[in-house]
Amino acid sequence: MSDDHQGADFSLKPTLTGELVTLRPFRLEQDAPVIREWLTDPEVLRFTDGDPGTPPPWDEEAERTMRQWYGTRADQPDRLDLAVVDRATGRCVGEAVLNNWQPANRSCGFRILLTAAGRDRGLGTEALRLIVGYGFEQLGLHRISLTVYGHNPRARRSYEKAGFVLEGTRRQALRFGEEWVDDHDMSILAPEWSQHRGHPESPRR
Repeated sequence: MSDDHQGADFSLKPTLTGELVTLRPFRLEQDAPVIREWLTDPEVLRFTDGDPGTPPPWDEEAERTMRQWYGTRADQPDRLDLAVVDRATGRCVGEAVLNNWQPANRSCGFRILLTAAGRDRGLGTEALRLIVGYGFEQLGLHRISLTVYGHNPRARRSYEKAGFVLEGTRRQALRFGEEWVDDHDMSILAPEWSQHRGHPESPRR
């Protein structure tokens, strides 16, 4: 990929298949029950929003907002939102997202979330590798970055396992109940990805 490449085409919404998961565009009617599940999951909210409280009851406004958001993900020209599907069950168990695209810098943000059904089985790490690999190899990105709260060591281990590197820490950035929590910045660069393809423990895989 040439260094002057800036025209990443986010209008194409691919299907990416691994051994454990498939990443695909959202199918709202099929995926809606699982989306509701993660939008009201205290653990998801604790790690993504830093909210230690009890989620509010699901109501008509929440349903409308959810449908408006997830029903338009395939139309977005500047980001990639894909459902994470457990190949063993065929069921959506989360989402993987490339967002905050900066064309001039060929950079994107990354985030991922999984429901309880998708955790602790390696699905998240594989989904991460699939979408990050697509970002570098097909979209021509140079840098993909993320933030992870200090009270989410499981996610940080997964990011490190796929090659993300700690860049810095915003100390005590989040008030979480009675505690202060750090917020960590991590990233991975195209030259690093080309060396290990998301497997830094075994380069040139």
